[in-house]
Amino acid sequence: MHLSHIIAALLLTCPASQAQTANDLIGLGDIFDRTFQAEKALKHYIPAEKLEPQNVPLLLRIARQYRHLMTDAKSNKEKLRLGGISLGYGQRAAALAPNDSEAQLSPAITYGKMLPFQGSKEQIDASPRIKTATDKAIRLDPRNDVAWHVLGRWHQALANITGLKRALGGLIYGKLPTTTNEVAVTCFDKAIAINPNRLRHYIELGRTYAQMGKNAEARLFIEKGLAMPNMEHDDPELKQRGRDALAKLP
Repeated sequence: MHLSHIIAALLLTCPASQAQTANDLIGLGDIFDRTFQAEKALKHYIPAEKLEPQNVPLLLRIARQYRHLMTDAKSNKEKLRLGGISLGYGQRAAALAPNDSEAQLSPAITYGKMLPFQGSKEQIDASPRIKTATDKAIRLDPRNDVAWHVLGRWHQALANITGLKRALGGLIYGKLPTTTNEVAVTCFDKAIAINPNRLRHYIELGRTYAQMGKNAEARLFIEKGLAMPNMEHDDPELKQRGRDALAKLP
């Protein structure tokens, strides 16, 4: 057995309360984080956070676990509750690390995951926050492929708001930004160029082409994403989005 596996096995036999340092607890949590066992990871990350409440990488880990739990939750109410907790940790990280790209991006990712379960007012309120956070994350690290992906999703969503919904939304909540699917395509292309190993980039690029009526391109990229192995927690959900989009193509 590899030495690291032996150490991990020994650590797992000890209750979290016996760990002496935050690093011990984080190490235990990371074992479960790697296998997407969010509840078990949090049993170690939360005590570590009590020891080091300003540990930015730890806050980002915790925010990620609550996003994973949000994905797995059954009710919209529970999804929003968990999303709110994740958002709080991400915002703390962003405030503590204004020059860290990942810290700035974390709230934007969570806002984006919460949008489908929110009302129109909350969605419109979140939109500029997603854009501001994502733009800053990209300025800090132009090779942050996830930031380019989130920005692509932002453009993709706004480009396809109907004229009537845009007009009504503007009257009630304030003017909505305007953009195009072409801008979204550029963002997804950049994400793929930086990291070609994330299936989400291909599926969302394909979905954007589908919204543009470019069915051949849509099918090409969605099928490419579907053929890739699941590597991240949300990959099964993203693949279902891709299959749903394929089913609507003529």
